[in-house]
Amino acid sequence: MLGLICIDVDGTLVGTGNIIREDVWAALQTARAQGVRLALCSGRPAFGNARAYAERIDGDGWHIFQNGASIVNVSSGHSLSEPFPSESLPGLLARAQQEDRLLEVYTDLDFAITKPGDYAERHARLLGVPYHPKALSDLSGDVVRVQWVVAREQEAAVTAAPYEGLSLHPAGSPVMPDAMFISVTRAGVGKGSAVAQVARAYGVPLDRVMMVGDGENDVTAMREVGHPVAMGNADAPARQAARHFVGHVDDGGLREAVELALTL
Repeated sequence: MLGLICIDVDGTLVGTGNIIREDVWAALQTARAQGVRLALCSGRPAFGNARAYAERIDGDGWHIFQNGASIVNVSSGHSLSEPFPSESLPGLLARAQQEDRLLEVYTDLDFAITKPGDYAERHARLLGVPYHPKALSDLSGDVVRVQWVVAREQEAAVTAAPYEGLSLHPAGSPVMPDAMFISVTRAGVGKGSAVAQVARAYGVPLDRVMMVGDGENDVTAMREVGHPVAMGNADAPARQAARHFVGHVDDGGLREAVELALTL
């Protein structure tokens, strides 16, 4: 069996209606009991629902949040995160104000927003945190990432602008199907770089690691590991990067992936 399974959240662990199937939880518990390390590999931050998921699947382990910008051990609280380039932040904040768009600014354990409203409130609900809009001046900790939350039809306009020294990680969620989440990290930081760090921390060779995902932001991690798995609901870039294929998230595709990992 493999030594490490990395698991995307939205569209992989979590399906329509923000639901995780009980057979998926059972499969993950079985894998952990047999000694396989499990790591969330999500665009979500290390608090709210994602923190609870991480603690449930591998409570003393390393987990990847914020598209690789935040790597946190949920037991010890230790972090392997790198700070967001401070010189890039003012321009992004100015653009958010000029274009009247929602930009979220994250540390490992906190976040602020530029535009309160429907998207911000719905995203807080998705994350599993109270909707209490916080200004950047009240943010605690080092900034590790920012994220645009925009309508799907606005994605092209947002990503077309230059992002010198930065990397973009667009993703969707079945919980907010009308929105796109466009993470912005330091250049070279992504799920792939973070998976490599977690594998090193556990002493697991990358050819014995599985990454299960469904979105474009999962591709860097899928290309890094020996066993990339695409969900049945995966978009084209994720499917092209995959070696194995399983069912739709709502049909228990992640359970199939975990069962496969125990036979490899």
